[in-house]
Amino acid sequence: MFNQKSKSENQVEQKPSAPSGQATIIAAGTTLKGDINSSGDIRIDGNLEGNIHCSAKVVIGSNGSVTGDIGGAQADIMGRVTGTIRVKELLQLKGGSQVQGNLHAAKLQIEPTANFNGQCHMTGSERPAGTATSNGLADKKTEKLAAQA
Repeated sequence: MFNQKSKSENQVEQKPSAPSGQATIIAAGTTLKGDINSSGDIRIDGNLEGNIHCSAKVVIGSNGSVTGDIGGAQADIMGRVTGTIRVKELLQLKGGSQVQGNLHAAKLQIEPTANFNGQCHMTGSERPAGTATSNGLADKKTEKLAAQA
């Protein structure tokens, strides 16, 4: 009876987890060294020296800088990236962005003032027979048909 704590005092308060719709943000003025793994969206407005592994969308803001590889479902690049970018869906290089490295994406959109230096590999989409590959050569089937004609 005496000196007994009530049930509410013995219970640990449970804090709700972050909603799944929120993004992880590395703010301007922040420098992070190391890899980031996330199942939610990521936005980099600061500097990251490391790789990003994300199953959602990656956004590199206009003041953001990444030295490392980026992998995600989608990506919008407005800042600087030095490394390989692998995106399952749409990759957008926005105006003023600077990318030094190879791109792998199903869909690619590059605005006129974006700066890209590297190789581009389109993945996840089949090309019609007889169309040129990324190295400018027609596929072997088309070459055989042309030789027979």
